[in-house]
Amino acid sequence: MELRLLEKQKTNQVNWPDIEGLTFRYYQDESDHQHLLDVFNDAKDLDKMDFTMTLEDIGNHYRHIERCNLYTDMIFVEVKGKVIAYARVGWYPETSGDRVYYSLGVIRKDWRRKGIGTAVLAFCEARLLVIAGEHPEDCQKYFEVDYNNHQVGLASLAKDFGYQEVRWGYSMDRPIDHPLPEVSIPAGLEVRPVTESDYRAIFDAQNEAFRDHWGHVEATEKDYQRFISDPVFNPSLWKVAWAQDQVAGMVLNFVNEKENKEYNRKRGYTEYISVRRPYRRQGLARYLLVQSIKMFKEMGMEETALGVDIDNPNHALTLYEGVGYQTQKTWTTCRKSLP
Repeated sequence: MELRLLEKQKTNQVNWPDIEGLTFRYYQDESDHQHLLDVFNDAKDLDKMDFTMTLEDIGNHYRHIERCNLYTDMIFVEVKGKVIAYARVGWYPETSGDRVYYSLGVIRKDWRRKGIGTAVLAFCEARLLVIAGEHPEDCQKYFEVDYNNHQVGLASLAKDFGYQEVRWGYSMDRPIDHPLPEVSIPAGLEVRPVTESDYRAIFDAQNEAFRDHWGHVEATEKDYQRFISDPVFNPSLWKVAWAQDQVAGMVLNFVNEKENKEYNRKRGYTEYISVRRPYRRQGLARYLLVQSIKMFKEMGMEETALGVDIDNPNHALTLYEGVGYQTQKTWTTCRKSLP
């Protein structure tokens, strides 16, 4: 595919930094996935993004991406032909009725504090205004960026652009040997091995359960295909409770073997924790979580980890702290209204 540089008329509202050999271009094809991975890996230690991304992960995500046209909504920054940064925009319709227009990106650590982030975010906002202008004016519209507590440069940039903090989350973990509370499964429910014929019911139940949560977006067929194609997809590790043929709640556990190898750790993730409304306030989530931790201990794991929205309406943070999880990192979501 022909290299497509950004047209001047699309960038004349952005003050590009005066760096010799600097160019901006659009996403071309899957060959750019390696550039994306290289930039991410260069920056992730500085940004404390302590997880492993692979080409397989990127490919799976982009094959099923929605509300983002990679060929118009993703850019790469190059200096003398070397990719030093990338950024992507997209949007999503919240179940609440609002529309959110997000920007994300990464810059190599040696190319920061040179005005590149400012130019890229300005370009992202300009592109998002074009996208938002094609949508009806029938709801609130917001720009959005997020960062963790180690990304002080991005936090400062967001503040300079007028973003305000609106939501917070924690990355949490617990040593596998910490004591666990005594738990029992609520009457009338059972946990049984997951079969392939259960995948759709579990996915739909998860989507239903999360409708109560801030920022929820209704799941689509592409979401389902990405879900079952995820490289860490392993239903044999799931703990799913059933009320006869109805899903009551779940913890969709997984292990990222490549990540464990890279960071020399033995970690299991107790993630995608949800309980459908009729089965809440009965201790089901606690039971499934404890059973998951016990399973990982039997597998030889040394720790478990999860993420949580600290204002989760079902008091998830209290639940996780009650079984020994401790906060390791804070994530902040910032928004501002579109002009």
